[in-house]
Amino acid sequence: MAVKQAIADRPTAAEVMQDAAVIPVIVLQDPAHAVPLARALVAGGIRMLEVTLRTPVALACIEAIAKEVPEAVIGAGTVRSASDAQAAALAGARFAVSPGYTRAVGKACHDLGLALLPGVATGSEIMMAQEDGYTALKFFPAMQAGGPAMLKAWHGPFNDVRFCPTGGVTLQNAREFLALPNVACVGGSWLTPADALAAQDWARVTRLAGEAAALPRK
Repeated sequence: MAVKQAIADRPTAAEVMQDAAVIPVIVLQDPAHAVPLARALVAGGIRMLEVTLRTPVALACIEAIAKEVPEAVIGAGTVRSASDAQAAALAGARFAVSPGYTRAVGKACHDLGLALLPGVATGSEIMMAQEDGYTALKFFPAMQAGGPAMLKAWHGPFNDVRFCPTGGVTLQNAREFLALPNVACVGGSWLTPADALAAQDWARVTRLAGEAAALPRK
C-alpha cells in the first residue's frame, strides 16, 4: 500500500474528499467498538472516517478515536445545527458532514475552522452553498435524488463543484459514480456492516476497506 501524505490538523473539505475513493458512513451503538473499528479501517487504507451523530454514544466514539487512533482523521456526520458542529469540534472532530445545508451550519463550521461537506440535492441548494464559499459538496440522498444521471446533468452548470455522493451507494454502483469527472469520492455504509460490528469482525472491516481504497476514480 502506498504511503499517504500527512494531513493537516484541520484538513480542508477538498483534502477530505480526495484522500480515498470512499468515506465510510459509520453508525456506532457501542463505544467499545469505536477504536478497534477505526484501526481496522485505517489498516485497510481508509483514514477519513465519518461517525454519524445518530446515536447517543456518537460523540464519545468520536472523542475516543480522536485520542487513540491518531492515524485516522475523524469527522462527524449528520451535523444539523450549530450546536452539533460545536459539540463535534469539542469531541475532536476534524471535519463535518451535513445531510442538508443551512447558513447557520455553514457559519458555525467556518467559525470553528471545521471543514464542512454540506449536503445538497437540488441546484438551488448548490447555489446557496456556493454563495457561502462551499464547492466540495455531499450529494444526498444520491440514488433517490437522481444518481449518476443527476451528477452528469449538473456537470455543465456546476463544473467548478466536486461531489461526494452518499445514500444508496454500494460497492457495486460506486464505480459508476467514481467514473464521473465531478465526483471526488463516495460515501457508504457498506464498509462497516452492523453484523460485522456486532461480531467484532475487524478483519472483515479491513478487507472491505481495502476493496474500497482500491476503487479507481476519475
